[in-house]
Amino acid sequence: MTDQLQAIAFAKGEQSRFVAELKEFLSIPSISTLSEHKPDIQRAAGWVADQMRRIGLEHAEILPTAGHPVVVADWLHAPGKPTLLIYGHYDVQPVDPLNEWHSPPFEPTQRGDNLYARGASDMKGQVHAVLKALEALLRGGGLPLNVELLIEGEEEIGSPNLQRFMETHAEKLRCDFSLNADSNILRPDLPSLAYGLRGLAYFELRVYGPDHDLHSGQFGGSVHNPAQVLCELIAGMHDANGRVTLPGFYDKVRALPPEERAALARNPVTDEAWRAMTGAPRLYGEAGYSTVERLGARPTLEVNGLLSGFTGEGSKTVLPAKAMAKISTRLVPYQDDLAVEGQLRAYLAQRAPATVRWELNSLTSSPPAIMETNSPAVRAASTALEATFGVKPILHLEGGSVPVVSMVQEGLGVDSILMGFGLPDDNLHAPNEKLHLPNYFHGIEAYIRFLSEVAQLS
Repeated sequence: MTDQLQAIAFAKGEQSRFVAELKEFLSIPSISTLSEHKPDIQRAAGWVADQMRRIGLEHAEILPTAGHPVVVADWLHAPGKPTLLIYGHYDVQPVDPLNEWHSPPFEPTQRGDNLYARGASDMKGQVHAVLKALEALLRGGGLPLNVELLIEGEEEIGSPNLQRFMETHAEKLRCDFSLNADSNILRPDLPSLAYGLRGLAYFELRVYGPDHDLHSGQFGGSVHNPAQVLCELIAGMHDANGRVTLPGFYDKVRALPPEERAALARNPVTDEAWRAMTGAPRLYGEAGYSTVERLGARPTLEVNGLLSGFTGEGSKTVLPAKAMAKISTRLVPYQDDLAVEGQLRAYLAQRAPATVRWELNSLTSSPPAIMETNSPAVRAASTALEATFGVKPILHLEGGSVPVVSMVQEGLGVDSILMGFGLPDDNLHAPNEKLHLPNYFHGIEAYIRFLSEVAQLS
């Protein structure tokens, strides 16, 4: 306990340095989906490895994959104590639309208690908080348990090479528990732990009509417009009650038991607060479910982008030759992410007219995950959060997807503790992403306490 308190005191005394380091990390534009940022990906991986070495971790390496590299390190000097695998990612999303940022996305800017930059919350801030917790404990002479770290560079594109990497390095990654910091809490004064994550299946749908753009006056009404067809296909993917209409989409969706619905109802986030956070005129969703249930316990289908025809300033009377949509589905236990492509193809085969040709490409997918809520590691995390925030954490379902959680479940046989400190209004994947700095400091303290609690588990 003395070591834990000393580590917390050390971390509080180094807050200014920690923030300066974090700004340096955030200034690296490590956008994994854009090939022109490959040098920045390498630079970010090198930055993480250097940090690992500086704080006293061992065997820090940048290991190649078929895509972007993985950074690993360890500290294995606690005989008889459990081994904790710590996961994070150093890659970030693109910054579009750039003109909506109030400050440059890779020039970290503090306004009040918030630090604005791409990756601030998702998830460089979380990775850095874990590293600073480890540093604080290592300054006292060592960690209370053994740790393995795995920080990847492809999470934002679905971690396509991570499973192969984990299979190749399974012996090194063997662990008793796993900590995944890619998560959030409900409010700055209300900690929470996610016990489930939705999966993902992401597609690109292309619709083709004539072999070139046509004059809409000369040819309109005689040739089916691919943009119109695409809009009609998308419109039919939901019914009047907000349910997805793909054949078989709900076949494996579990019904929420009454006790779980009651537990989710204790989530204090109100519909009005959620509406205000989004800026939407009104909330929307599948009929018969609360907003909290829709966010984590029900699957979705969303259009992420549309492109067709003329979109420049002014007018151009064109009948476009093609149209494209990016479509994602968020999946709940026990849906099969690989089966969704067949369901979407079946829908398109039924609904698409013979006047056009269509192509469907699957871009990425990951399965959903659900964890045991009363495990020793969850209890350790709850103890650490309550000691840090002064209130008991709430268990909740997370709407997003983190592919590595199911990989760790299936490949290593352990559940992940989803313990991060982002906020619902951190603008993940959007302009003006932010990190609430009080959360960042609380996160460092909570990780210190969590590591100490897990060290006591058998």
